[in-house]
Amino acid sequence: MVTGVFIINRVQGEQGFSDSKMVSSSAASNGEKQGNNRASVADKKTKTQGRGSGKKNNSNTVKPFASKAASGNGKRKIQSDSVADTAAPRKMPRRAAACLDFKQKTVKISDKSSVLQRSTDHIEAEEFEAVNITKLGPEEHPPCRKLVDFIFHDSEGNPQPFEMSEVSDIFITSIIMPLDDEIVKEKNKGVRCEAFGRIENWALSGYDEGTPVIWISTETADYECTKPAAAYKKFYARFWEKACVCIEVFKKLSKSNGGNPDISLEELLAKVARSMSGSKTFPIGSSAIDYLISFGEFIFNQLIGLDDSNDADNIKFSSLSVLILLRDQCQKSRANNNQGVVPSSQGSLTIQEGKQIEMPEDEDEKLARLLEEEENWKLLKQRNSRKSTSSRNRMYIKINEDEMANDYPLPAYYKPSVQEMDEFIFFDFDNAVSYDLPTRVLNDWSLYNSDSRLISLELLPMKPCAENDGTIFGSGNMLEDDGTGFSYNLDQCQSSTSTSKAVDNGVPVYLSAIKEWMIEFGAGMIFISIRTDMAWYRLRNPAKQYVSWYEPVVKTARLAIDIIILLKEQTRVSKLSFFDVIKKVSEFEKNHPSYISSNMVSVERYVVVHAQIILQLFDEYPESVIRKSPFAAVLLEKMEMRRHTKLVMKKKVVIVKEFNLNPSASMVPVQSKRKVMRATTTKFINKFWGEYYSNHLPIGDLHIDQDKQQKAEEEDEQEESEQEENENEDEDVELEVSIDTQEDKQKSHSLTKPDSSKLEKSEIKWNGPSEATMSCGWALYRSASVRGDKVTVGGAVSVITAAEDMVIIFVEYMFETPNGGRMVHGRVLQKGTHTVLGNAANKREVYLTNQCLEIELAEVKESVVVNIRMMPWGHKFRKENADADKIYQMKAADREKKGLPLEYFCKSLYWPQRGAFFALPVDTIGLGSGVCHSCILRENDGDDFEVTVSKATFLYKKNQYNVHDFVYVNASHFGENREDLGTHKAGRNVGLKAFVVCQLLEIKVSEKSKPNIENTLLRIRRFYRPEDISIEKAYCSDIREVLFTDETLNIPVKVIQGKCQVRKKSQLPVLDTPVNLEHIFFCDRFYDPQTGSMKQLPTNSLVFSPSGKDNLFNKAKGKGKCNERDDIEYLKWKEVPKENRLSTLDIFAGCGGLSEGLQQSGVSYTKWAIEYEQPAGVAFRQNNPDALVFIDNCNVILRAIMEKCGDADDSVSPSEAIELAAKLDEEKVKNLPLPGEVDFINGGPPCQGFSGMNRFNQSTWSKVQCEMILSFLSFADYFRPRFFLLENVRNFVSFNKGQTFRLTLASLLEMGYQVRFGILEAGTFGVSQSRKRAFIWAASPEETLPEWPEPMHVFAGPELKVTLPGGLQYSAARSTAGGAPFRSVTVRDTIGDLPSVGNGVSKFEIEYGSEPVSSFQKKIRGNVMVLSDHITKEMNELNLTRCKHIPCKPGADWRDLPEEKVKLSTGQVVDLIPWCLPNTADRHNQWKGLFGRLDWEGNFPTSITDPQPMGKVGMCFHPDQDRILTVREIARSQGFMDSFHFSGNIQNKYRQIGNAVPPPLAYALGTKLKEAVDAKKSKSVEA
Repeated sequence: MVTGVFIINRVQGEQGFSDSKMVSSSAASNGEKQGNNRASVADKKTKTQGRGSGKKNNSNTVKPFASKAASGNGKRKIQSDSVADTAAPRKMPRRAAACLDFKQKTVKISDKSSVLQRSTDHIEAEEFEAVNITKLGPEEHPPCRKLVDFIFHDSEGNPQPFEMSEVSDIFITSIIMPLDDEIVKEKNKGVRCEAFGRIENWALSGYDEGTPVIWISTETADYECTKPAAAYKKFYARFWEKACVCIEVFKKLSKSNGGNPDISLEELLAKVARSMSGSKTFPIGSSAIDYLISFGEFIFNQLIGLDDSNDADNIKFSSLSVLILLRDQCQKSRANNNQGVVPSSQGSLTIQEGKQIEMPEDEDEKLARLLEEEENWKLLKQRNSRKSTSSRNRMYIKINEDEMANDYPLPAYYKPSVQEMDEFIFFDFDNAVSYDLPTRVLNDWSLYNSDSRLISLELLPMKPCAENDGTIFGSGNMLEDDGTGFSYNLDQCQSSTSTSKAVDNGVPVYLSAIKEWMIEFGAGMIFISIRTDMAWYRLRNPAKQYVSWYEPVVKTARLAIDIIILLKEQTRVSKLSFFDVIKKVSEFEKNHPSYISSNMVSVERYVVVHAQIILQLFDEYPESVIRKSPFAAVLLEKMEMRRHTKLVMKKKVVIVKEFNLNPSASMVPVQSKRKVMRATTTKFINKFWGEYYSNHLPIGDLHIDQDKQQKAEEEDEQEESEQEENENEDEDVELEVSIDTQEDKQKSHSLTKPDSSKLEKSEIKWNGPSEATMSCGWALYRSASVRGDKVTVGGAVSVITAAEDMVIIFVEYMFETPNGGRMVHGRVLQKGTHTVLGNAANKREVYLTNQCLEIELAEVKESVVVNIRMMPWGHKFRKENADADKIYQMKAADREKKGLPLEYFCKSLYWPQRGAFFALPVDTIGLGSGVCHSCILRENDGDDFEVTVSKATFLYKKNQYNVHDFVYVNASHFGENREDLGTHKAGRNVGLKAFVVCQLLEIKVSEKSKPNIENTLLRIRRFYRPEDISIEKAYCSDIREVLFTDETLNIPVKVIQGKCQVRKKSQLPVLDTPVNLEHIFFCDRFYDPQTGSMKQLPTNSLVFSPSGKDNLFNKAKGKGKCNERDDIEYLKWKEVPKENRLSTLDIFAGCGGLSEGLQQSGVSYTKWAIEYEQPAGVAFRQNNPDALVFIDNCNVILRAIMEKCGDADDSVSPSEAIELAAKLDEEKVKNLPLPGEVDFINGGPPCQGFSGMNRFNQSTWSKVQCEMILSFLSFADYFRPRFFLLENVRNFVSFNKGQTFRLTLASLLEMGYQVRFGILEAGTFGVSQSRKRAFIWAASPEETLPEWPEPMHVFAGPELKVTLPGGLQYSAARSTAGGAPFRSVTVRDTIGDLPSVGNGVSKFEIEYGSEPVSSFQKKIRGNVMVLSDHITKEMNELNLTRCKHIPCKPGADWRDLPEEKVKLSTGQVVDLIPWCLPNTADRHNQWKGLFGRLDWEGNFPTSITDPQPMGKVGMCFHPDQDRILTVREIARSQGFMDSFHFSGNIQNKYRQIGNAVPPPLAYALGTKLKEAVDAKKSKSVEA
């Protein structure tokens, strides 16, 4: 790919919206300047008037097709100045925006700890109601909202292009959302409203941010158009394109944006064409200029509306000659079209300045023009499509090597001078298309073929081809792309290799096959990049050996640029023929960089032989006169005449991950940290997963349908929609991980009613007399006959639903009503395909649910065989159970062959509301007692309310509240909404409020009626927190401190969020870690909020909570169980003896974050650990000196264990694992854990391959066999521990449409485990970092399955939902954005006490230099006296200079860099702003956070393994020091104690931290595991 001054964009897609300048169009005639009905006097300085086509004023408005909220007949009247003067100023984006105090609003989120709901939109009939429902707080009129999934249509419901709102009545169907970026993706917060409006006017903003924001107005509200519905995109695309063009023109003309208002029209059009070339719908080739001219009048009318507010530029757009020329050319072009003349864009634009074509336009002409523009746009799109099928674009002409042999040196071979690493090591396997790939820099590089012979880039196509006939590899030093441009002139190229190497030499790598390359040029520089399946590489200096192979490429690129300059210097490009150009090139002086020869024949040969490069630069040049020049046409013909190869080009570049076949891999031993080895598995795991892949062909193995070509456009739209939903780890959007079960959705069980009159009584009868009665006196029966079929209590029957589906019911009891009705009460048995397991479920297994049905016996179709399976548990019974299962499978297969009915079995209870499968409760099912355990559970799960007679106690949500108890109350009830909302990632938590601690003083009930939740009030005393006073006070105070006040008030019962305790400070439990899971506070000071004074709390002024045991783990839903542990015993985890802990095996242990937290909880003792990476294994050993750490491949260890136990025949192992296991030393084999010794297995298996599995060309199963999750599950299968915990990235549940997740759950269930799944946010458990992780708990059927811990700290973010079959959604924990017991931990809390250090500091140990301030700092230090690992990566000179220019303020990043150049110590002059960022910002969310500073009052972004200012998480600069965060600072952000050790070099240490589970999160999980273990012990004692 080749570009001009501005890079041709590779990224396509729809940009987002942002607020800035705005120009509007309203109901007025064409060309008339419009008033703004949203303006006030205070706004007029920042808002601008726009000019646009008006809308037809039709007094007889047609009501929309489904309108329940029809518009009024008249258009909205423009407000007069007097009215505007009285309106309060509102913060709007230069033209219109949200209400002034919007950032002080909070989002109300459900306070339930586990949420299960239907995914349905809230539909309201009236627009007014929808606007009111989405109101967040007080606001000015008219209100502002967002539109999501909108469609603009006529009164008949037919979708219409947006432009039609200028001439006819257009209505809206959309989800109306609050104007809050934090919840824009949480569609369940919005209200779907159909056919409302009509659209009265529209406005355009976003000029300052560089991205359009389109606003529309109805009579009720103003709306920001955020996202069109997928089906409406093709109607909306053209207007969106016009808006983007308008923004681009503004940027090119605005001085404040680096533009030039004195630019010529030709330059303006060329620059805008280049900027827009990456857009999917923007025309290519010569059509681009004509396309831009067609928007001239629109652009002019919009930009002149900015004149009143464009103070920064001090220019008047209405007087700019270039805009006047653009408008005139547009009108002239339209006039020519109306006369049948097609304007030509060949040659320069010569327009007489000052002439303006005035063409009055009535309504009919306006409609005709809009329809014509729409047709022209469609033709342009078709032309682009046809152009791609032309011969030149379908075929790529590749140069034959022998043709250019004379221009290159004699053959030479590449030999690596240093050990190189596979590029696969450094990248994730989750990219699908070329423009999504990361970009790196390659220095000191060489290219060669499969024989290691040096080879030219010219032998590789410059565009991806479907049938490339050669393969080129590369090697070099890989560096991060810091945004520096590289100027390639031959002198530099030759001399660069002789100079000393750069400070940062990079990592020596060998590349996989190079798929394409491109040249970009501009601003006096040439940029050359190559692409592999892993990344794009910008080529810096070639290796000395390769310089002579690179010279012809650079020289030819220079020659092409010089030829373009020659052509542009002509008054008419066509004046220079091909031979004229050849002659001029032959006349170059010998010292000219592009000199070839003075012989025209030699020049012609060179030009034709290397025409690939020249033609590509011509083809991408924005001016059509250059692209279509006679020189280019003749050169193409001459190139086709020579002996070149024609290759078929691909229509779409899809990245296929392949093995790296680079010959360098075999030249030297490469120490790959991810050496591929097929997993060692048990036979069960191998068979279970293998059978799935043999029976369910994955998507990647499907053959392409014949009609796939016809669906290309639909697939593109779907892909675009999926990309919009794809959010990165740090975005505060609602996570809904959808699991595709590939089965029908779960349906509600609505039963058919049989015709009872057709049934004779003899067909339904009781078998035997009644044996008992229900509490109401109705007779109970154990058995019945239905049409000769026996139905018994504890058995199963099938019934037919209204949808004609069969439902299986487990019979709990049968009874007869007084009127003779014979009834069955039962629980639904759900097939596995209708659970989260989907197609991974056993078709013969059904799951008991808590869904009950009560039916007449007449509705029973037939009895069904369902066997209750209870298998013996433990590793000793593995083989016995496997043999029994084989016999069962054989019998089942035999029944199937004979055509007998399917027999089912059941061994688990499926409870989607809790995201779990439990052991079958055999003691409470099928009793026939007239009592259903499931019904009792539902009755106990209600929000009941009751006040005792004494009025001193009330019961609410199963919690008992007494007078003088301390309770949590939502901060929003006190009018304390979220303030100072941070708009940057690191500021996400700024302004979030914790629950307000209050003391219950009195229960006020109605004297006239029975007390209920509505008429009962609670008088409470409010306690303040230090953060309510000031940020500084919060920082230096204990997070558990509350302040006594005299403030009392009455509150409703519904705002109560749970119970807590307030004690004396001396009675606080001692915390050994920074994690606080207790709802305990202390109070020893009095605070007066009126005066701000504070004093010691007087004695006896407060009734404190009693210390000791209490039920404090129930604040969210009252589900907590009584905590029988004494506080002191609970927190002294180090004193818990090892024999009282679970003996634990940690696999994929890393440095030990997961083990650290679990051990701190006192539940586990990590006795064994397996880690493949040497530095991480050493770190684990340092932190756990008593543990036996095996630094080896887990496949080898598992094989060795099974051999040691004599079970090698049960192992499916690769030969490599067998060989390495045999070589293990005797001491290591002796220390290996054995089945029966391991109580608990935990770990986080890497699953990179799963994210791209559906794109593998090879057998998917062969790829899966290399995945470590198979080994991990095999450890669980072989050891059968009491507990098992799997940790992984949050997207683990959606890899390959959830198939990996489903198979993991199914495997554990098949082993006999109880299973629970969910996603948790580490930031809610006391770390200042956003880190979302998926977990799967498994517990033996003899154990209690651990619950999820309650989130304790407020942290911005939605509920992390898993979407289940049937539209259900499950959340393991509620969102804390609406409140939690404690405030969020800030960056200042975390690292504010650490001493200042400089860039690249490497001293391992230093003094702290100050005392800890925050409670977090006091706990995180522990007993450490010397600070270790306060070391940081050294930035190169350029990035350090950039860092010094980033202001020390919240949210500062690369966008705050000044637009200036700096001179480095090498003499090189470079831009401070990385050249690649501004050109691609629109398509990458403005690259927010790159070169970003942290916010002292905010949080850390997700920890990664290699902090880079241009990396995935670029926000890595210290808040006020000019450096990257240190190892210790990032370790603290993860919750690692200062005493924790890391090993290896600095890169190893960053990697260990980035890959670790935050210990506080592991600690929280451990406390719940300990509760489960203790619960079993308590039951044993009671028994």
